[in-house]
Amino acid sequence: MNKTKFITPILILAVAFGLGLAHGSSVDPIQTINRLNNGNRVEAAAPVNTPQKAVVTNPSSSKNYLMVSPLEIVARPKFYLGKNVKFRAKFDKFSTLGLDYKPAFRSSEKYITLLIQRPDSYGHDIPLSELKIFVDRTSAEKHIDLNSGDEVEVSGNIFSVALGDAWMSVETFTVLKTAAVK
Repeated sequence: MNKTKFITPILILAVAFGLGLAHGSSVDPIQTINRLNNGNRVEAAAPVNTPQKAVVTNPSSSKNYLMVSPLEIVARPKFYLGKNVKFRAKFDKFSTLGLDYKPAFRSSEKYITLLIQRPDSYGHDIPLSELKIFVDRTSAEKHIDLNSGDEVEVSGNIFSVALGDAWMSVETFTVLKTAAVK
């Protein structure tokens, strides 16, 4: 009986302390699973439920951007409609996809489509075509030497959800890191 009186409070404290750690934990289970499945690869897919925080890209500018995963935009395009978003991704290629489409019009004379690679695809270069990203041609021409796999940061506004997809006008396009040519 004495052992029970001694062990019971210790067990209660251990359980309470363990639950407190689990409740306040900042471990992301999706990221942990991806890391385990991919042999601790650093380029694990960004979790869909990432917390969003406003990031000011230019101190003199009054625009705030939500730092978000491209997959989150694709999953909830109506939520992001009219919002300024920012994300990092791997460049795939420039294209004419979605240009001159009347419900979400962007002229092929003034714009070009920027395709990024799907962050949830490993070992294959698959474009995320559900996210239509339009860059002004004069801005795109400054980055004509981009290769598939180069890391870019894109900031802009989701202006339409035509066809159930997110359509984005780019305001800032930055090359962060270039990849080796394959």
